[in-house]
Amino acid sequence: MRKPHFHSRRFVLWVFALLMGATVSPASAQEATTAIEVYKVVGMDTLRLHVFYPPSDTSSSRAPAIVFFFGGGWVNGSPEQFFPHARYFASRGMVAISAEYRIKSRHGTTPFESVEDGKSAIRWVRAHAGELGVDPERIVAAGGSAGGQVAAAAGMLDAFDAAGEDLHMSSRPQALVLFNPVIDNGPEGYGYERIGDRYTAFSPLHNVDAQSPPTVLFLGTADALIPVATATRFEALMEGAGVRCDVHLYDEQPHGFFNYRDGDNPYYYHTVREADLFLKSLGYLAGEPTL
Repeated sequence: MRKPHFHSRRFVLWVFALLMGATVSPASAQEATTAIEVYKVVGMDTLRLHVFYPPSDTSSSRAPAIVFFFGGGWVNGSPEQFFPHARYFASRGMVAISAEYRIKSRHGTTPFESVEDGKSAIRWVRAHAGELGVDPERIVAAGGSAGGQVAAAAGMLDAFDAAGEDLHMSSRPQALVLFNPVIDNGPEGYGYERIGDRYTAFSPLHNVDAQSPPTVLFLGTADALIPVATATRFEALMEGAGVRCDVHLYDEQPHGFFNYRDGDNPYYYHTVREADLFLKSLGYLAGEPTL
């Protein structure tokens, strides 16, 4: 399938026209109720989920959920990166969650613990679906950069489950929303010097199969960490396995082009809108995007 490239000047004009109309921005979605849930304690480390609930009058049925994982190379980062995204998807009727997970700078851990925690987070949300008001069969994992790898790993990897967890409760999301994810961790990919020969079990690109979740992926063509060829190969492997994979390329955009940046970044609005349309096509959202 041919993927259109993004032309920044034309899109800036489109966003300006769009924002002049009646829209819902992340700022106006800040009224969504928030809560903090502890999903895992490992030694001295307590890991939390930052939960944004949809308006109470949206629906009496269980809502789909989306769980975001921040970027930072499994070394740095904060769940606040995806608070604007979470507020928006909560305003659209989802239970939106931004997850903490262990990283090197705060916990002295490796990428393997980051992936373990991502799987634990999805498993915890599914196990507590009733109290969260979540439909356990409509859980989306999302993330950027290394957080995109964590999200994809939850959807594709059989390894790296935490000891003592109930493995009868699946840690696999039903869909993936990935922002410049480091999905190739092999010898030619990102992070191989830390992953080594375990990449065959760790790298999402090397674990695509027919059970992989349908995915939307956003990438800038000037990304210094993830070549366009990686996204193209991932798309081909997914479609070869019979799994939907929508890839959106953005001309001349670098790594992290999708971030909110105080609301002045048009690429935030475009990628979130496309993610909204993708989730709508899966039946997780209704109506038109509100930004």
